[in-house]
Amino acid sequence: KAEAEAIEKELLEDYRFGRQQLIEIWGHACAVAVTKAFPLPSLPRKQPTVLVVCGPAQNGAIGLVCARHLRIFDYEPTIFYPKRSVDPLYRDFTTQCEKMDIPFLSYLPTEVQLINDAYNAVVDAVLGAEAELGEGRGPCAGILATLKHVRIPIVSLDVPSGWDVEAGSSGGISPDVLVSLMAPKQCARRFLGRQHFVAGRFVPYDVQKKFELNPPEYPGTECVVDL
Repeated sequence: KAEAEAIEKELLEDYRFGRQQLIEIWGHACAVAVTKAFPLPSLPRKQPTVLVVCGPAQNGAIGLVCARHLRIFDYEPTIFYPKRSVDPLYRDFTTQCEKMDIPFLSYLPTEVQLINDAYNAVVDAVLGAEAELGEGRGPCAGILATLKHVRIPIVSLDVPSGWDVEAGSSGGISPDVLVSLMAPKQCARRFLGRQHFVAGRFVPYDVQKKFELNPPEYPGTECVVDL
């Protein structure tokens, strides 16, 4: 966890990446990973619906960007974003989604069958690597309880919500797809789903070397790779 924070700090401070820029890169890469895991022709529902569940912090903002790009890729995302951040940067991402007519749910149905019937997949952008252990017990607890019982596939961004970044799952959700940002976190060792993507191609070579990230080979011009 400390290493992931150090890499992000270096990108922001030494390499002069902007926070908005990083969130945009990650959100776009996550949307690309969703299209690879669930190509439009393969979706079981007639409508290419995807539910994107966003938390209040950075992972939620990445979810908003992911939803916007899914819309551009001809999917039909719906966003559930109950605890909106006051951060102007996150507000901008929300506005972009609203302007693109992406619907926002006012509540998450506790009747999981409604979710199973309405969507092809769920993107879990609730709690990321920045979440402190115990956050899954706060306002997000209800969301996680619902996500734990959905039968449709879940795509988790960076760290499955409710998991400890290092130790892994403690009865958290069980995603089918994991999209690791920059590099897989320690908890990814315990991931048992069907596909694990990493989105770290943008990380400058010297940063990769300094932190010994040993990135995989990215085919062609791809921004994500299936490990």
